[in-house]
Amino acid sequence: MPQAAMDPHVNPANETIATKGLAVRFLLTGENSNGSVAAFELDVPGGQPLPAPAHSHDGYEETIYGVDGVLTWTVDGKAIEVGPGQALCIPRGAVHRFDNNGSGDVKALCVITPAAIGPEYFRETFALLNAAAGGPPDRAKMSEIMRRHGLTPAVPPPT
Repeated sequence: MPQAAMDPHVNPANETIATKGLAVRFLLTGENSNGSVAAFELDVPGGQPLPAPAHSHDGYEETIYGVDGVLTWTVDGKAIEVGPGQALCIPRGAVHRFDNNGSGDVKALCVITPAAIGPEYFRETFALLNAAAGGPPDRAKMSEIMRRHGLTPAVPPPT
């Protein structure tokens, strides 16, 4: 009897990648879903902004589901608060970022369809953040990592 291409089981990826309180725990990757979906939990400590620049991605949608606390997403210049039980779909091409403007920790579920990004992106960006030792990360290197993984850094607004 032929074996199925995938061996279904709960949380086949189950990898946590973290830096400075920010943590990503992959539940599914493209390897676990024939490329159809990637899903990860995002933990953001109180008062923590996104350490990477605002960005867009043309190759996938990103859907955010609030689990605990409130995360403020800025999508194409519009601030949108996502709390427990709420969902936000960020369409392809929309420039976005998030910030935890509150004092409490936040947990959200992020779903990427199709699974165009995975743990390697977070491993690389978190290593860059760790190498910065609390200072700002190397912007050129951050932009290079983002582009290589299908994210387009937003052009900073004129000053």
